[in-house]
Amino acid sequence: MTIQVGDSIPTAKLMQATAEGPKEVSTEELFGGKTVVLFGVPGAFTPTCSARHLPGYVQNIDVLKAKGADVVACMAVNDAFVMGAWGKDQGVADKVVMLADGSADFTKQLGLELDLTARGLGTRCQRFALVAKNGKVAHIAVEAPGAFEVSKAEAILGAL
Repeated sequence: MTIQVGDSIPTAKLMQATAEGPKEVSTEELFGGKTVVLFGVPGAFTPTCSARHLPGYVQNIDVLKAKGADVVACMAVNDAFVMGAWGKDQGVADKVVMLADGSADFTKQLGLELDLTARGLGTRCQRFALVAKNGKVAHIAVEAPGAFEVSKAEAILGAL
């Protein structure tokens, strides 16, 4: 079942690329006591994700923070090295936290997995965005297949 407004963010470990190598990030550390915008994409370096989804959050980071977001994070079912390289390619710097859910464990706990095996991509994450306040979901928007409307940065601004 897909996570809903009012639900607690599940306990999980994600990975983040750092200069010292991959670093484990717990969801308790990420979401505890903060307002967090987390958006998920089917994959790093994929067309809509690279041309529109991630860039929209990078471009709107100041407005998102001004509206109360303490952290803005992007997650995909990729490894930390790929997420780090994608962040560099997109000029993310320290604006958006790039998180890897390599085995889709957290994605499955959220109920947001997407089976793209037929396209040679395996299990991925649905395109979504959520706002969490102190570890509880305050807003969630999951895209219909092939759509890009409710999870873009401009749409999430209204939820903050």
